[in-house]
Amino acid sequence: MAAPGPGEYFSVGSHVSCLTCLGQRLQGEVVAFDYQSKMLTLKCASSSGKPNLNDVILINLAYVSDVDIINDRTETPPPLASLNVSKLANRARTEKEDKLSQAYAISAGVSVEGQQLFQTIHKTIKDCKWQEKNIIVMDDVVISPPYQVENCKGKEGSALSHVRKIVEKHFRDVESQKTMQRSQAQQTQKDSTLSS
Repeated sequence: MAAPGPGEYFSVGSHVSCLTCLGQRLQGEVVAFDYQSKMLTLKCASSSGKPNLNDVILINLAYVSDVDIINDRTETPPPLASLNVSKLANRARTEKEDKLSQAYAISAGVSVEGQQLFQTIHKTIKDCKWQEKNIIVMDDVVISPPYQVENCKGKEGSALSHVRKIVEKHFRDVESQKTMQRSQAQQTQKDSTLSS
């Protein structure tokens, strides 16, 4: 493939505006551009409205009808931030372990309530694993089905007390959520009855 000609490339840091084939106008700063695949990556204002966040959009230029360069960057862009590869590898390993743990729970026939409780505990205490259908927390506390506060067993102390509080709060939150959903369903039913 020949080298790109004028207007066929985008400098990192330039601001561009694109009109997609669906009529959507996208505008932002060029983060990356791949000439061969015609893929443009833009950093745009956050759709959530939070000023400290950005949306990153990948655009296939084959589906763009118009591209305007608003502000072309002529100076050399700043160097890319270095990546902490070991931190990324640790995060990937942790995510993989979490997914394998979820898969184990499903294959072991653990109830949905047990899986939800495990996730709640795991958010607070990372040292949490499955042993058949039992949840083992910090190798000190065992929670057996049906996973209620009274099913928390272990050496009396701060660990057991802390886990019991987490279990109690989890089921209180679940019940509160169910109550709110029932209330919303009843209100929807009343509204549809009144409109009939």
